[in-house]
Amino acid sequence: MKKTDVCIIGAGASGLCAAINVHRNYPDCSITLLEKLPRVGKKILSTGNGRCNLTNVNVVPSSYNNPDFVTPVLEKYSPAVVVEFFESLGLKTFTDREGRVYPRSNAASSVLDALRFACQNDKTEVLCEYITESVKAQDDGFVINNDLFCSVLIISCGGKASPSQGSDGSGYVIAKSLGHSVTPVLPSLVPLNVLPEKVRALKGVRASNVKLTLFDEEGSDTSVGEILFSDRSVSGIAAMELAAFAESSLRGGNDPILSIDFLPEFEKEELNEYLRSISIIRANQPVDNMLSGILPKSLGISILKECSLYYGGALIDGFNDEMIASLTNMIKDYKINVYGTRGFQSAQVTKGGVDLSLVKSASLESKLKKGLYFCGEILDVDAKCGGFNLQWAFASGLASGELK
Repeated sequence: MKKTDVCIIGAGASGLCAAINVHRNYPDCSITLLEKLPRVGKKILSTGNGRCNLTNVNVVPSSYNNPDFVTPVLEKYSPAVVVEFFESLGLKTFTDREGRVYPRSNAASSVLDALRFACQNDKTEVLCEYITESVKAQDDGFVINNDLFCSVLIISCGGKASPSQGSDGSGYVIAKSLGHSVTPVLPSLVPLNVLPEKVRALKGVRASNVKLTLFDEEGSDTSVGEILFSDRSVSGIAAMELAAFAESSLRGGNDPILSIDFLPEFEKEELNEYLRSISIIRANQPVDNMLSGILPKSLGISILKECSLYYGGALIDGFNDEMIASLTNMIKDYKINVYGTRGFQSAQVTKGGVDLSLVKSASLESKLKKGLYFCGEILDVDAKCGGFNLQWAFASGLASGELK
């Protein structure tokens, strides 16, 4: 039987960081990275629209769903420390106005290369296209597939989001086989499916700085940002951040409704007064020009149609107070029924994962089995878009690689 000191299942963002930190802290240790895909770090290449938004300077524990758990790791491996770590690998970065950190090359491949190159040493072996079918715990370590023994095991196989990039939920099976429970998992950061007839005319329309509220009979969730309409879905960061709530609502037998406030910077009374003034200023203009300047043209026309105010030959001069009030309400509360999401296949992140009550928050070692560690998305830790999830992947990988 082949033997290695440390085995890491999953060579993605967190697994690669874990391998690098194990080697830095224990240079004499033999390390074996197991990856089911033909190459390591495939998911990294698709992050940040191919640019890899590797962290965010605004990260704080409250950015995550379980802030108390992530605090010790983030205190030690803050965004600044993660940036320093990548600089130690030869990667230069820059920060945009939103606090998002990118490689100076603007190419995700640069981030992956930095991690890959650091794993190319005589103590680290990478086995690609290796399917982990079983893990058995022993008193002195772990046996993988009945042919590989390791003293320490780090599980970093990701969640269920984007299975084509390696995260297919198989890590949960391994975790359960070692006595760990898994909280319900949901696709997160994924487009919302809506009725085609409601959005088909808006296909390709992008709206910025909108406020979304997704609600059902039992609760609600909100987000602010950009959305993009397709012929049967609403995407964009603001919409995708509500996907986990939508999935949870639908699984609970509810019927979630998305309310869009296209102009959240206006109070309703303020908007109503503004539209009244526009009806005077543009009195001799056709009605399809009523919302020009505050909303994209096709979106404005769609809202006018929803209010039954769009008809051939009509002029804005014909608008009365009741019509303007109807238009105001529609802009501030444009409702769309949500019947699903695009699921794990298109999701960027998994909500839920290995139960944190069974994992030590500082070291990420299992409370059930000495020498067993978890890092990355397999844990019940998630956050919004903008580099927050990759920050956790890198930070937790580095923390688990301390083997403390």
